[in-house]
Amino acid sequence: MLDRIEWLDRIGSVSAADWNALLPDAHPFVRHEFLHAIEHSGSLRADLGWRAQHLLLWQENVLVGAAPCYVKMNSHGEFVFDWNWAEAWQRAGGHYYPKLLCAVPYSPVTGPRLLAAAGADRSAIQNRLVAALTDRCQHEGWSSAHINFLHADDADLVELDRAGWLPRSDWQYHWSNRGYADFDAFLSALTAKKRKNIRQERARVAGPQWRVERLRGDQIDPAVMDDIYRFYSYTFQFKGNVPALTREFFERMRTTMPQALLAVIASRDGERIGAAFCLQSHDTLYGRYWGCSEDVPGLHFECCYYQGIEHCIEQGLQRFEPGAQGEHKIARGFLPTRTLSRHYLRDPGFRSAVGQYLKHEAAQQQQYGAMLLEHSPYRFCE
Repeated sequence: MLDRIEWLDRIGSVSAADWNALLPDAHPFVRHEFLHAIEHSGSLRADLGWRAQHLLLWQENVLVGAAPCYVKMNSHGEFVFDWNWAEAWQRAGGHYYPKLLCAVPYSPVTGPRLLAAAGADRSAIQNRLVAALTDRCQHEGWSSAHINFLHADDADLVELDRAGWLPRSDWQYHWSNRGYADFDAFLSALTAKKRKNIRQERARVAGPQWRVERLRGDQIDPAVMDDIYRFYSYTFQFKGNVPALTREFFERMRTTMPQALLAVIASRDGERIGAAFCLQSHDTLYGRYWGCSEDVPGLHFECCYYQGIEHCIEQGLQRFEPGAQGEHKIARGFLPTRTLSRHYLRDPGFRSAVGQYLKHEAAQQQQYGAMLLEHSPYRFCE
């Protein structure tokens, strides 16, 4: 059966129904609504190094495969760090940018990247998508192509190995629901020292002047979203970063994906001073954007970790992924979990050199992961 490859410079050029029909689950970050909200809210801009270039695979005018892709002029907003590769290639006289990226902008969240229609030959479609990414990189003369935060069962496709896509891994910190009846049951699984520390942290923002609430869907009205955006923007700027996501992005999320949203709002004496903004699928909560108007000890941990754990227990969610990096999460119940990416470097010599570096890095990562587990807060790991 003949197929047809198409590249789109905006997600709005394909219907939400066609795109979402390819999703294997309720993962919110590759939904058409989420990608559309980023693109059409002014959050994805050329001056920030992003240009949409989505990959579609058609068979007899039926969309059977797709991948969210972007042409990148830098490595900001990716969370799989290749700055040293870019520097090495440019020192050698090459041009590392532009490059091709298959990922979700500003979202270090593992999920489906190579989408295939239900009932189709999934592996065959995914291998065809990989071949299209490789071919496009070759045809355009780009230095490289990258697939970030892909599922483990998609990281070993035949075409990835055949075309020389290099494997890479890293660690995040995720919480797993082991059938806890409530938050106290979760605490009982921890060592006595960790239980005490968590209770002390929560007590800091548990006085009568404090109110911490969780809002879902249409409970997040425009006034609440104004504050969420204000806190997010202020915190990014305070840390010297660019708050790429616009107020319109948050509004589009509120109106097009309310069922996937959870907001944790902290108020003191009736005034909102901090918020954590999360998304969720049918079984996983994803912590995404945090912000506050002032630094209060314990407030970040309460909003970004403990409220999320309570929500997962109450709703029967199986996992909580609070975001990238942060060894401090281990003491609060989040254990190291491997993340995976694949990388195609067009120049064979450069590919060989980076491949040797990644083998060394992989050995270090394995040792690092084992060391992290030695600090598990759970009694069953003692």
